[in-house]
Amino acid sequence: MAKQTTAYIGLGSNLGDREKSFKSALKMLGETEGMEVLRASDIIETEPLGQANQPKYLNAVAEIETILTAEELHKKLADIEVSLGREKKEKWASRIIDLDILLFGRKIINNSNLTIPHPQMHLRSFVLKGLCQLNPELVHPVIKEPMNELAGHLNNTDFVLNPALPQLVCAAGIIGVGKTTLAEQLSKLLDCKLLLEAYDTNPFMPDVYAGKKELALDSQLYFLTTRIEQMNRNTLARGQIAVSDYIFDKELIYARRLLSARQLALYEKAYPPFAGQIVSPVLVIYLQDSAKRCLERIHKRNRPYEQKIELQFLQSLDCDYQQLFADWKNCPVIRIPISKFDCTKDTDLQHLANQIKCYVVGSSVFAGTTKQPKT
Repeated sequence: MAKQTTAYIGLGSNLGDREKSFKSALKMLGETEGMEVLRASDIIETEPLGQANQPKYLNAVAEIETILTAEELHKKLADIEVSLGREKKEKWASRIIDLDILLFGRKIINNSNLTIPHPQMHLRSFVLKGLCQLNPELVHPVIKEPMNELAGHLNNTDFVLNPALPQLVCAAGIIGVGKTTLAEQLSKLLDCKLLLEAYDTNPFMPDVYAGKKELALDSQLYFLTTRIEQMNRNTLARGQIAVSDYIFDKELIYARRLLSARQLALYEKAYPPFAGQIVSPVLVIYLQDSAKRCLERIHKRNRPYEQKIELQFLQSLDCDYQQLFADWKNCPVIRIPISKFDCTKDTDLQHLANQIKCYVVGSSVFAGTTKQPKT
């Protein structure tokens, strides 16, 4: 008896009677020899990716069992698309029906005609929602994370890998959580540029932490100028992978915590021109730990100017970071509780590095895949 494989098919349509196309496609899938449709997710409506001047899409995911090979299934899907009126046009064009193999058992396939798992499914909330409805614990064969975890990285947003952008990965989190250690390790594993926060060269910071609040504005402006030197569009080239131990968006967090009302008013006038020159991250690694444990690390590493940092200040920063990422839509965010991650363990670091490779262009674990998906 031929081996049965469970596969997941992504359905999309934004032309004609979209729901009718879905019903017809599912019916034809079920009538295909060697294939059985087990169930389908709810249909959701989404905005188009790539070309914005298009009608909205309907999307869903179907779970099937098949004795066909992945290549045979791919051919059957293409035949169904054609029979329902799909015309092959340029990438991102509108279509009557689109059928993509998302997953084919645990198989990993990469050749000129077929890439499985679908190389950008982990960037599509509308795909992950459907997969989560059908099987939330299903593990991505390449990223090695369950679908519900991957969906949490996106915050109900859809993203596209863009080789025209600098591929900036930012570590984020409160003081003492381990951002610098992580960034240093990741830059080695990814063989990429490392950007470190200019703590030690800031001439104002020791005095600010010592209580000289009149120098707080100078300290924040110093950080702004160094951010520009490190993260501007001329410094980071398109397609270049870089890892930093900070995220630029934290600047306003610290300014609002450290500056007086008068200083903050001046700072907020200076801030926008600087922010406009900064490269946005394509991925954030948000490290999370209790303020108490972070304070213990601060005392242990014994930087003199940090020793007067108080627990309440760290707790306030923690709340600020949580608020920053609660509705974050700029890029995917991988949240890492430090209780479940150890920077000294090669297995933990390598797993994270392999995840990162799937969110940046030019470092893909999909065996160098460069083609763009249809979904």
